[in-house]
Amino acid sequence: MAIKLVVVDDQTSVREALAVMLGLAEDVDVVATATNGEEAVAVVGEHRPDVVLMDLHMPKLGGVAATAKIHEQAPDVHVVVLTTFEDDESILAALRAGASGYLTKEADRATLLQAVRSASHGQSVLDPRVQRRLLTLATARPVASETPFNLTAREFEILGLIGEGLRNPEIAKRLVISEATVKTHINNLFAKAGFHSRTDAVRYVLNNRVETGLHPGP
Repeated sequence: MAIKLVVVDDQTSVREALAVMLGLAEDVDVVATATNGEEAVAVVGEHRPDVVLMDLHMPKLGGVAATAKIHEQAPDVHVVVLTTFEDDESILAALRAGASGYLTKEADRATLLQAVRSASHGQSVLDPRVQRRLLTLATARPVASETPFNLTAREFEILGLIGEGLRNPEIAKRLVISEATVKTHINNLFAKAGFHSRTDAVRYVLNNRVETGLHPGP
């Protein structure tokens, strides 16, 4: 029997492209699509698919919350998160909510199909970069329990790397995340700390001897 699949994404072009692309496979039947988390929960209740490809950031109800509801109401349905976000908070939140896998939207058709097939058999599916991030997290020393300016652990880590003189591409390579994700974290930490430039951040790190407490990446 064909694998029953639901595709969830708030962007029409992405949602429709995924549905057509994956639906061409002989062993995959796209039974429905949804534009947000609320629709996804309802559609899963109606169609009982084998697998759901779930976008992460959507209106009304995000992918993490929708995954948690689906996992609670239909634990036999396997959710694979498909998103542009690959930061630690997003990865861990999705997996803790019950997601069976986590892929970025850079994945090609063959990778997506393999993920759908694997998930339908209850196997976990992780993007290679996500696997490396989880390995880094598992082997990292704990960060300080309190961070300045109410920064998240990742923002605090990036602050320390800025203090080492690393530029955005170097930070992205060190942490195995995209440059866009690095830029988002830097914008957030600058806003929280009131920094106006990287010079302000470096000066703060040097004056306060900031250390992230994490092992450097590969």
